[in-house]
Amino acid sequence: MFRQLVPYSYVPSIYHINVEELRGHGVKGMIFDLDNTLVESDRPDATPELLVWLKEITEQGIQVIIVSNNNHVRVRKFAEPLAIPFIYAARKPFSRAFVKALSLLNTKRHETVVVGDQLLTDVLGGNRMGLKTILVVPVSKREGFFTKVNRLIERGAFRWMRKRGYLG
Repeated sequence: MFRQLVPYSYVPSIYHINVEELRGHGVKGMIFDLDNTLVESDRPDATPELLVWLKEITEQGIQVIIVSNNNHVRVRKFAEPLAIPFIYAARKPFSRAFVKALSLLNTKRHETVVVGDQLLTDVLGGNRMGLKTILVVPVSKREGFFTKVNRLIERGAFRWMRKRGYLG
């Protein structure tokens, strides 16, 4: 079970993702979680830094989509001004939203990366689909009840991964 929680890469933030390296490995699409991955869960819009970073990614020919477990209003208000496709109420780690994201991106599994801040939703869901996964440190400490429960479980998984050298 824990092996399904091991990310391909673990970085301090999205800004530490080596997009050129991903492109070198044939990546054409990136599936992003929204809350505490791209911005804080209570921030309604993108930061100037995020706008520049997303522009750089798309200029390199990589398509992006947001896949969030959050509700339609939250995700739409964030994604629409950026003209980024999105899937809300995704029910990650279940595969339905990931399959839909691949279809919307028109990419294959080996060409797509999932980026998120949670092992039990983003990493588990992406790994179960055979996608590369990148875990980022959460942008903020403010989290909802269910995320706090997930974080308790994640601590045990992190200990297991560190013990076996998966996270360095």
